[in-house]
Amino acid sequence: MNKTKHWLDLLKPIIYFTLLLWAIKFTEAVLFLDIRFLTILPRETEGLLGVIFAPLLHGSWNHLAANSLPLLLLGGLHAYGYPISKWKTLIVIWLVSGIGVWLFGRANYHLGASGITTGLFYFLFIASIIRRDKVSIAIMCIAVFMYGSILLGIFPWDPRISFESHFFGAVGGTLSAIFFRHQDPKPKQKIYDWENEEQSIDSEQDEYWKVGYSENDSQK
Repeated sequence: MNKTKHWLDLLKPIIYFTLLLWAIKFTEAVLFLDIRFLTILPRETEGLLGVIFAPLLHGSWNHLAANSLPLLLLGGLHAYGYPISKWKTLIVIWLVSGIGVWLFGRANYHLGASGITTGLFYFLFIASIIRRDKVSIAIMCIAVFMYGSILLGIFPWDPRISFESHFFGAVGGTLSAIFFRHQDPKPKQKIYDWENEEQSIDSEQDEYWKVGYSENDSQK
């Protein structure tokens, strides 16, 4: 029960955030709201609001559905493996993705949480390379197995997709993995009884051979 409660506590923020995205989309659809003023419009003053609000908005239900599952999985893995730095990482990814798109993106409306999901994926990927502990590598393997195609999402494959959001999200995730690499402690390495027995046998053998060499030296 304790482990189940622990998992639920870790997943609550990302579940609530995903539900918020659906609530926003539902409200927009029911009230026929024009949300363009909250999206990122590169190099335009009115587009600066989108740096904060664009990840909360989606152009269609399909767009939202496509972002929801990877957001839940990658966000859950991130919260489990990096509980101390998770909020700092999210803030860096959010801001770097938004500001990067506003400065260098194409002159179009940019919106959606795909920059966040890409940033989380790249964080998990780069952090595993830097840390090289069992937990981070296992988390990275799950992320790559489920959504490895995100690695290529930073390239302009489809003009209808904001690859700029993906690219700068990846930049934010990479920077976070480097900046916060020491904040989450690595798991303690478990030492089994048979490993201690092998170490004691090796030490005894070393002592034996040391004695043997000393006897030979004394006979010369």
